[in-house]
Amino acid sequence: MKMNIYVVKFGGNAIRGKDDLMRLSREAAELIRNDAKVILVHGGGPEISAEMEKRGLNPKKVAGLRVTDESTLAVAEEVLSSLNKDVVDSLTESSVTAVGMPGYLCTLCKRKDPYTATEDGKEITVDLGLVGEVIDVNRDTLLDLLKEGVTPVIYPIGKDENGNRLNINADTMAAGIAAGVDCIELIMITDVPGILLDVKDPASKVDKLTLKEVNNLIADGTISGGMIPKVDACRDALKAGVGTVRMVNGKDPRSILTDVIKNVPHGTIITM
Repeated sequence: MKMNIYVVKFGGNAIRGKDDLMRLSREAAELIRNDAKVILVHGGGPEISAEMEKRGLNPKKVAGLRVTDESTLAVAEEVLSSLNKDVVDSLTESSVTAVGMPGYLCTLCKRKDPYTATEDGKEITVDLGLVGEVIDVNRDTLLDLLKEGVTPVIYPIGKDENGNRLNINADTMAAGIAAGVDCIELIMITDVPGILLDVKDPASKVDKLTLKEVNNLIADGTISGGMIPKVDACRDALKAGVGTVRMVNGKDPRSILTDVIKNVPHGTIITM
């Protein structure tokens, strides 16, 4: 029997601290009580940057993505592992059976090649260093856990075929996993209401977009900066077969997740 799988991605800009984690965990628990299966993928960008600065390291981003060297990777893995435990603990408090794991236990990744991006209106060549992308998902590992009633909580440290560890953007990890497990919907929890036609006006949120419309908004500069990697991840997930990607605001006082099963309009829905 086909499972109703939702992949939920969140990070420190949208969900941060015990109260936020408990709120998200309670909503995940409600989804699960309604016969959904949930896979959580989390980042930790603000926490990683804060720890790097504490250690005298200089966080560097290009085109909205973190550049990773050996020292950055070590900090990222340490911080993400710690955050992962906090997420699992919060889920456990909400009566959800959960297990935390790094992405390399359920995916295969490869180092991302240098590529061309647009930043501040100029084309630049971007080399992110020890940053990877998902090329395969160990579907059985995740599906077996879900069948046993266990919720996987994944942090985005991957490995290539030679065992070299790589920092993976959490949106990229979530999109790869969503495609690999044939989920109903990939829910991207952000710190904005969805895709805005005017970044200064929350009322300009678009309820539904197709990929073609998204591409047009990138081309005319409406979607820019750190939103582009998120939208790229949405595009990858849809092209790989995920039916729907939804972007919602983790700071919204209403439901973050459970509106999904009630068909309440929420966030921005992107489809092919």
